[in-house]
Amino acid sequence: MVVPGRRSHPNIRVPPPTTVDSDSNNNNDDNSEKPADTAPAVPRETIIKLLAFTLAMIVAPIGMYFLSVNTVFKVLMNEGNSSFAGALAALTANVVLVAYIVVAWQEDKEDQAKRREKKAQ
Repeated sequence: MVVPGRRSHPNIRVPPPTTVDSDSNNNNDDNSEKPADTAPAVPRETIIKLLAFTLAMIVAPIGMYFLSVNTVFKVLMNEGNSSFAGALAALTANVVLVAYIVVAWQEDKEDQAKRREKKAQ
């Protein structure tokens, strides 16, 4: 695609970048490499919370299903009712999901407060 006002030369080869011999320019500070930023993009606490809620999202509904079908509904109805146990497991999954949203929201509020505090200084 040709863009008006730009000079495009698609058939011209671009030479590869030149490499500098490390022996000849050992004392040249202009080409010195800066250390790479290796800090994680996401804080460790956030990743731990995500993993904890992921585990809770798997374990809590399944655990609630088997716990309720074998104990609560067996005692109340003299037999295990898998429909009610499934509904309780779905409710448990929703509770875990809402708890994750609340925790994430609180964490975001704290981050925004820290940013505002930094700007004020």
